[in-house]
Amino acid sequence: MTRITDLIHSGDHVPGSPAPLTTPIFETTTYLFDSAADVIAYNEGRSDKYLYSRYGNPTVVAVEEALASLDRAERALLFSSGMAAIATTLIGSLCAGDEVLCAAAIYGGTLHLLHDLLSRFGITTRFVSLEELASLGPVFSERTRVVWFESPTNPTLRCVDIRTVAAACRARGVLSVLDNTFASPLNQDALALGVDLSMQSATKYLNGHSDVTAGVVSGPRQLLAPIERARRLLGTVLDPMPAFLLGRGLKTMAVRVARHNENALAVARALEGDARISRILHPGLASHPDHAIAAGQMSGFGGMVCIDLHGDYDRAVRAYDRLRVIKRAASLGGVESIVSLPVLTSQWGHSDEQLAAAGVTKGMLRLSIGLEDVADLLGDLAHALG
Repeated sequence: MTRITDLIHSGDHVPGSPAPLTTPIFETTTYLFDSAADVIAYNEGRSDKYLYSRYGNPTVVAVEEALASLDRAERALLFSSGMAAIATTLIGSLCAGDEVLCAAAIYGGTLHLLHDLLSRFGITTRFVSLEELASLGPVFSERTRVVWFESPTNPTLRCVDIRTVAAACRARGVLSVLDNTFASPLNQDALALGVDLSMQSATKYLNGHSDVTAGVVSGPRQLLAPIERARRLLGTVLDPMPAFLLGRGLKTMAVRVARHNENALAVARALEGDARISRILHPGLASHPDHAIAAGQMSGFGGMVCIDLHGDYDRAVRAYDRLRVIKRAASLGGVESIVSLPVLTSQWGHSDEQLAAAGVTKGMLRLSIGLEDVADLLGDLAHALG
């Protein structure tokens, strides 16, 4: 062969017999076959080979197996973002004419996907209150196919009785999907509580280092099969490199989540009763309206705290701008503490009616409590609140 051809083909093999401790990054788009018969075997499901990384990739599959184990699920599917996971799950599970019942207290991206985009394709959505979720029987219609909800909710941390929602859906033959992002499987075992599918933004606690954007859906193989077909067609699968980083983040998840739980509860307890704050929301506080529900289905109460500065937007902005240790950013679940103004981020673009339905005021600050020393976080908040 010429040197030109050699340059392309000479590095195609891996020398020796490596047995890596960690999952390698298979950063390749396509895979080799020995014969046409091998391709036929793959197409007929009689081969463990790979064809194309949009269909499957060894690095991605390895992390999917870890996530399935974490969620105690038969299968998990990884996506390029949390929103990709939500969109692909809904598209793979619904047809034109179907209806979704969605909690009114929901992440803004989910609301806009359902209300603004999927409605253009004949999928209708009814946004229901937390009270209606607690008694779904009369709320179902003949066209209801999916119930989508969060617990705890974003950003007010309200909690829904997951067992009750799941049982009502099962009795009606309706697919139940819980966005378990705020809790994580270590604090709330979604599938064991009865829901059909558990969805998470893996960007948050699963990765934990604010350097990966990803999403995951876990559940029975049968329910995930149409979602996997939709993922192939839409191309919403995660790339191998962020999958590797996500897999690395999972290894420290247990110790991280334990510290998030501890720090957030300490911050919430320290701020409770502060006259500068009209309302503080954290499921671990006995004063939380859904504390009993949370205690019955969560093993830890998570790293999120929401405070309301008397509904006063200007007061919230002043506190937001004065923070020094807690960083101003839109995400959550990382090792560093982060603050956001929901009306400028997760609930941006909501009408006053939609904000009211979600229980969100313009004076709210959403805190993602990280792994710093609690004394430093409390000192920063004291300074910010003035």
